[in-house]
This record gives sequence, structure tokens and C-alpha cells, in this order.
Amino acid sequence: MFDIGSGVWHITYLDMTIRILIALLLGGIIGFEREVNNHAAGFRTHILVCVGSATIMLLSIYGFGEFAGESNVRMDPARLAAQVITGIGFLGAGAIIRTGSFVSGLTTAASIWVVAGIGLCVGAGFYYVAVLVTLLVLVSLFVFQKWEKYILRKYRRHEMNIKMYDHQGTLGQIVEELDEQGIQIHELLVQSNNKTEEKSKTIIVRLSVKLPRENKIVSAINRIYNFEDVLSIEISNLFNLSKKLN
Repeated sequence: MFDIGSGVWHITYLDMTIRILIALLLGGIIGFEREVNNHAAGFRTHILVCVGSATIMLLSIYGFGEFAGESNVRMDPARLAAQVITGIGFLGAGAIIRTGSFVSGLTTAASIWVVAGIGLCVGAGFYYVAVLVTLLVLVSLFVFQKWEKYILRKYRRHEMNIKMYDHQGTLGQIVEELDEQGIQIHELLVQSNNKTEEKSKTIIVRLSVKLPRENKIVSAINRIYNFEDVLSIEISNLFNLSKKLN
């Protein structure tokens, strides 16, 4: 009742069910971390990718077992699996968002790709590698994330966008304030908002900066935000402040 034929190209219904459930569990564990941190692809997406990959792996190995005995048929269990690795890229591309020079979603895209690999391992009965990789992914997402923020915060560049009125001297004050707080400016670009009225003419100042300790960042932002000509300040992944205009 629970057997689909016999031999290496066949599998029981019970074993198929176990593999699909394990894929659901492992994919859900990684997806839960993404969901908690409000990323584009979360709990359900990772479950679907992992279960789908396991399903395709099962199909690739056992779905054509009835033809294994034919003299002119060659079985290639890796063929459909290879298409999963190639095709999963469309989900990863959908999770990547670019805002100016700041790119987000790369880690989520990579987690989707890894979860597809985990699903393929489970579908092939390669349980040890599937569980090991799941644990390593969780360590990377939880532990390495905190380590990365702590160790690399002094070396990472952020994009700062300041919207302000185009009045003489204000930009110089902003640059001076950033320098006093130890914020290093690597690039500076001024873009006009193309306003026709001189009084309401605004510009957007885009700066690529390296940020020091958090208290220095807060102090600099508070001082610059209080400048009369500054309308809004945005720092990639950190701050987004704007003034309400009458």
C-alpha cells in the first residue's frame, strides 16, 4: 500500500511525506528569522521555496521510476535539480532593492537560494547536510549579523540625503558640523529640485559618509536638523527625518 514499485528508483509514500515535512520545517526556521526582521521574503516564502525544491528533487529522482527498466532510457536525477538552482534567481531578484548607492535585500536573496539547496538535499534524502546547512545559515543570520554591525560599523559607508533651501553658507555649515562630529565625507553631490520660484528653490545634497559612534551620529543629525534651511535628513537604513511645512 505504501510502496511505489521497488528498487533504487522508487520510494514509499511514508518516506516522501517525511522528506516534504522536513523541508517545510527547515525552510520555515530560516524564513521565521527573515519574517521577524521584516524582510521582503519571509516565513511563507521560504517554506514554499524549500518544499517546492524538495518536491522537484523527489520528482527528478523517483517520478520517472517506471521508465527505468526501458532499454533506451537513461535516468538523470540531477537534471531537474539543476533547473531549480538556475530558476530560483527570479525570487532573489525580486527581494533586492536599490535606493541610490544603497542596496538592500541581498542577504534575503541569498537565503532564498540556500533554502532551495536545502530543499534539494532533503528531497534527495541528504538529511545531514540539510540540517547542517540550516544551522550554519541561522548562525550567519543571527550571530554574524551582530558581529558585522559591531566590527564593521567604522568602515561601512552610508548615503546621507539632505533636502534644504538653496541659501548661501548653509552647505558649508553642514560640512563643518559633520567634520566636528568625526563623520568622514567621501563623496558630495548637489542636485537641484528645479523649482521656479527663488524663495522656494530647494536642493538635495547627497553625501557618502563613514559614521562614528552612535552618539556622534545623533548629535550631528540633531544639530543639522535644527538649521533653518534644512527640510529633511535621511541616512540609509538609519534615519529618516522631515519637517512639516506650512
